[in-house]
Amino acid sequence: MTAETETTTEATATGSCCSPTGSCHDSSSSEAEAGAVTTVYRVTGMTCGHCEGAIAAEVSEIPGVASVQAVSATGLVTVVSKAPLDEEAVRAAVDEAGYELAGQA
Repeated sequence: MTAETETTTEATATGSCCSPTGSCHDSSSSEAEAGAVTTVYRVTGMTCGHCEGAIAAEVSEIPGVASVQAVSATGLVTVVSKAPLDEEAVRAAVDEAGYELAGQA
């Protein structure tokens, strides 16, 4: 085993490329914990990573949104926000990205 392989194996074994204690993308971050609301929406038309990125970028622009995770394989978009979001604002953002919000999952 080379030094490069050992380093990669150690990073994988500890949980993340971002930090040795966990992922910086983990929903358990302090920002997400402080009274955050997690809502899962179903979106139609997502087929790839580009779709996921387009939706995430538009929904992230809604005031109060802390994080967005879109998964084309399931059609689900998970949004963590500081307070409940107006569904019409989410619908407008998804529409702007070129997709259709089917509602909450």
